[in-house]
Amino acid sequence: MKNIAVIGAGTMGNGIAHTFAQSGYKVQLIDISEESLKKGMDTISKNLDRMVAKEKICEDQKNETLENITTFTEISEGVENASLVVEAATENTDLKLKIFRHLDQSTSEDTILATNTSSISITQIASEVSNPERVIGMHFMNPVPVMKLVEIIRGYNTSDEVTKTIMDLSEKLNKVPVEVNDYPGFVANRILMPMINEAIETLYNGVAGVYEIDTVMKLGMAHPMGPLQLADFIGLDVCHSILEVMYDGFKNPKYAPCPLLTNMVRAGKIGVKSGEGFYDYSESRKAEKVSSQFNS
Repeated sequence: MKNIAVIGAGTMGNGIAHTFAQSGYKVQLIDISEESLKKGMDTISKNLDRMVAKEKICEDQKNETLENITTFTEISEGVENASLVVEAATENTDLKLKIFRHLDQSTSEDTILATNTSSISITQIASEVSNPERVIGMHFMNPVPVMKLVEIIRGYNTSDEVTKTIMDLSEKLNKVPVEVNDYPGFVANRILMPMINEAIETLYNGVAGVYEIDTVMKLGMAHPMGPLQLADFIGLDVCHSILEVMYDGFKNPKYAPCPLLTNMVRAGKIGVKSGEGFYDYSESRKAEKVSSQFNS
C-alpha cells in the first residue's frame, strides 16, 4: 500500500494527509476548492515547522513530507491508483453518501474505502458501494499528527481482511488502532458527546460559568482540557451534528442537543474556527472567558 488518497483538506483531512506523508506514503489530497487545498497545505507546513523547531524532525524530513503530497480538485483524478481512500469531508450524511457513490464508480474493486466519520453509520455509507466489504471506518483524533488513537469501525459487511489491513496500517503510522462495532457514536463520541452536552446543560441551567465548569473537570477529573473548551476545538457544529446522529439512532432524549448549543450553532459561534464559541479566540487565539451573559 503506497498511494493514499485523502478527500477533504480541512482540519482532519490535512492532518491525515500530513500523517501518511510523514510516514513515507504518497498522498493525493483532494478538495473541491483550490483555496481549501492551499490553506490545508499551509497548515501542514506550519505544523511541520513546529516539529522542526522542537527538533522532532529535521528540515529534510519536513521537505520530504511536503513532497509526498499532491493536490487535486477532482475526485476521479485524485483517487487514481490509490490503494486506500480516506474520506474526511464535513460530518454530513448526504455529502458522505454522495462521495461514496462517486468512489464506487471511480475506484477499482480492491481499493479500500475508509471514512473518518465520527458518528455516521459505516453500514449506511457502505450501502452506496457495490462491494461494501471494502468499506471501513478509520476515525482519527484531532490533532491527527499528535493523537495516537484510531477507532477502526467495522460495518456489517466489512471483511476480516480489510479490517486487518487497516489495523496493521494504523500501527505503521505509529498509531494505536482499536476495533469497535458500528453503532451510533461508536465508542469515543458515544461517551464524549453526552459529557460535553451535559456540561453545556450545566452552563445553560446557570449552575456555574464556563471557566468554573472547565476548571472542575480539569482539576477534579484530571482532564487535560475542559469539556467546553474541547467542544470549541472540535467545533460546536460538529458536536451538534454528532448528537443529532446519536439521538436519531437511539431515540433517547439524553442525546438531544442542549438548546444553548443549538442557538450558538445557529448564531455562527461554533468555536475556534469561527473565532468565538464558549471562549473568545478572535485576537490572540488564547482562550478567554465568554461574556457574562452565559453566567447570568
